[in-house]
Amino acid sequence: MKTVYFNSFSGVSGDMILGAFVDLGVPVAWLSKIFLNIYGLKKADFQIIEKKSLINGISAVDICVKDYNQTCNRDYSSIKFMIEKSRLSAFVKDKSIAIFNKIAEAEAKIHNLDIEKVHFHEIGAIDSIIDIIGAVLCIEYLDIKKIYSSKIPVGSGSVKTAHGIIPAPAPATLEILKNIPAYGLEGINTEITTPTGAAILSVLSENFGKFPEMTIEKTGYGAGKKDLGQRANILAVTLGASYNQPVNIKQERITVIEANIDDANPEFLGFVMEKLLTAGALDVSFIPIFTKKNRPATIIKILSSNEKTQSLINIIFTEQLSSGVRYYKVKRKVSERKEIFVKTEYGKIKAKKIINPDGSFYITPEYDECRKKALEFGVSMRLIYQKIAREAQN
Repeated sequence: MKTVYFNSFSGVSGDMILGAFVDLGVPVAWLSKIFLNIYGLKKADFQIIEKKSLINGISAVDICVKDYNQTCNRDYSSIKFMIEKSRLSAFVKDKSIAIFNKIAEAEAKIHNLDIEKVHFHEIGAIDSIIDIIGAVLCIEYLDIKKIYSSKIPVGSGSVKTAHGIIPAPAPATLEILKNIPAYGLEGINTEITTPTGAAILSVLSENFGKFPEMTIEKTGYGAGKKDLGQRANILAVTLGASYNQPVNIKQERITVIEANIDDANPEFLGFVMEKLLTAGALDVSFIPIFTKKNRPATIIKILSSNEKTQSLINIIFTEQLSSGVRYYKVKRKVSERKEIFVKTEYGKIKAKKIINPDGSFYITPEYDECRKKALEFGVSMRLIYQKIAREAQN
């Protein structure tokens, strides 16, 4: 599965993204030809110029788009119309419109306008249109299926726009980066992440963080237009191959919370377990250990979703089980599971359907449900389990 990772350690813009893809092997001649499929664009309207630049000792592709039409004040609805009427694939149309929509929503909120009436100034120019649609075309050309990005750095100071001089990062950039990890670069007194670059990555990338697991094939470098001194103003895009997660297997991050308990009344532990599970713990277990001076003790081990971590730790302190806890994040993979109800002669009984990577499945009855039915009908738990297994098999 083709995978790319955007390392935007010096910011990101549309032309940097396009330059990196060209460096990865997307032909400019092919892009120029495909752009003629965009409704309203003619060959005489634009020219894509590719040149190699050496930035802080690194060779990068610098993309410049010449606009011979000089039409830059397009609104969102007209750009959407251009894309929808174009002879582009459904994938390119959908993703390109999504990127423009992301920018339009940000501009609409900032300027208190209806989204369809938002006028793009810099974004409405032909170079931005080519940057945005071109990025999606490159994804399609390289047959990329998985897209990841680093956290997004932003600059400081001010930036000159059609609305005048505004603070950097620009308000539109900050709105687009909502819910995306971002950070400031010390000593950078200029805009380094543009609304276009932020919107492209916010729509295309499925994760913002560390370099993913993949077999590296090639890295392309897109040149920026800023002089950042000792920091190279380039975007590195690494192309590689990763492997599909098995079907029906989900990977997630959780927190493990642990504490050593050596002086609590054992009668309290059962109560605390119930309290932790009721508060949202994924699992709770007690592990017997021997501590200093060969004292018998217990490790309480809690699996928690990250957002529940602090509230579960508070329970340990409130119940005075321990004066200190340790916690750490781990990855886990879990099979897909669904809650189902199995119809039996004892009524509908809740169970879990666990789906294996190959699509097969098995049923695990819910203990509390089976216990309730066993007491209600005066039969053994084993019989209830057998009935559920038989009905589920049928």
